[in-house]
Amino acid sequence: MMKVALGQFAVSRVWEENAQICLDLMARASAAKADLLVLPEGILARDIADPDLVRRAAQPLDGPFVTQLLEASRGSRMTTMMSVHNPSEAGRVWNTLIAIRDGEIVAQYRKLHLYDAFSMKESTNVEPGVAVPPLVDVAGLRVGLMTCYDVRFPELARRLALDGADLLVLPSAWVKGPLKEMHWDVLVTARALENTVYVVAVGECGERNIGNSMVVDPLGVAIARAAEAPALLFAEVDPARLAHARNVLPVLENRRFAKPELR
Repeated sequence: MMKVALGQFAVSRVWEENAQICLDLMARASAAKADLLVLPEGILARDIADPDLVRRAAQPLDGPFVTQLLEASRGSRMTTMMSVHNPSEAGRVWNTLIAIRDGEIVAQYRKLHLYDAFSMKESTNVEPGVAVPPLVDVAGLRVGLMTCYDVRFPELARRLALDGADLLVLPSAWVKGPLKEMHWDVLVTARALENTVYVVAVGECGERNIGNSMVVDPLGVAIARAAEAPALLFAEVDPARLAHARNVLPVLENRRFAKPELR
């Protein structure tokens, strides 16, 4: 079994406050013997009234925010994943999902699909990534990386499943709006079921975002779910359930289309 933890919270505009929340969640998840802790998207600093803050507040990956979390992770087998904004060479920022473990960044992924939808334009401040995410080995399973809006693009989840992912993580800041909570449920469930993978989807909560972090198993069953408030949620990822799903529903073997490629 892999024990996963989902740390849901509301991100403030002060990076020191957010770092302290992350440190607390890491300590509590590690004490509960979690193998993997997933935190929301863009957790360094944000303000709903000041969308350009993500650019002004961005820090390099060797800056004080990530450095604090790396120091806290030393000596622990737990892997922690989150998305932070760091400066790009073009003057905007990257929305970078990082995986940290035992004092090191063991993987990183720059968000491919930017949220230019529903009257919002993430690309104003954020540079899109140019590479397919890596897989990260955690507790004997292979974890694929996605970030928020990526979940609306089934090609990415399918590519990661075909690359060997058993579980997909999805740090998010899912904005409230008409039908948006339904979209979240449908999309997270679909990506799990159509690829016979677990999906660990962690949403920021607060004034702007829905929260609703959840874990969906490879047959589309939500096995853990948070509401709209800050929470630390736990679930177990069962390799036997994964094998059963792929035996009774061999969609990855039955497919007729080639592996999706990034254009």
